[in-house]
Amino acid sequence: MKPKILVFSGSTRKGSYNKMLAKLVSKHLTHAKADVTTICLSDYPLPLYDGDLEENVGIPENVFKLRALIEAHHGIFIACPEYNSSITPLLKNTLDWISRIQLPDEEPLQVFQKSVYAVGGATPGVYGSMRGLLHLRTVLEMSLGCLVLPEMISINFAAKAFDENGDLTKAHHAKRMQKLVERFVKEASHVKLQDN
Repeated sequence: MKPKILVFSGSTRKGSYNKMLAKLVSKHLTHAKADVTTICLSDYPLPLYDGDLEENVGIPENVFKLRALIEAHHGIFIACPEYNSSITPLLKNTLDWISRIQLPDEEPLQVFQKSVYAVGGATPGVYGSMRGLLHLRTVLEMSLGCLVLPEMISINFAAKAFDENGDLTKAHHAKRMQKLVERFVKEASHVKLQDN
């Protein structure tokens, strides 16, 4: 089976290293025979989560669109920047909003537990988004119940980590990328979507 994989970055900044990483992961996944969909969260703007807003106005339409995208894919890859040793407000807000949808006859957070997840990150500093990735794993695994692969791609000194074609310049980064992609495609191939 050709797995369908959704890829996005927790940053929408122009020139974002994590958008570059998401693009590169998409390319590698496509070469590995996955059916890849890459999105940018700026195309799905959301207000800051507020319980009163949800009660008075309801859940924004873009939340339902993002949830539908998750439901339609066997695997989800998130490129996670690191802000103050944690994940971006944009990414956290997106996950918080999606977690608020519970359809009739559905267990809480069930949508997050149907796919397999993989994560990676890139930063200009020495840690390569590792602290942000650990926080993201905590949110995904402990709070949302996601299955997250142990393999991660952590790109440090990101300003010099990508060449002019967007490929990785260091062999150890490229090796980690290949290992993650191979495992990700294998595990996503075993996921059964509701409509399949």
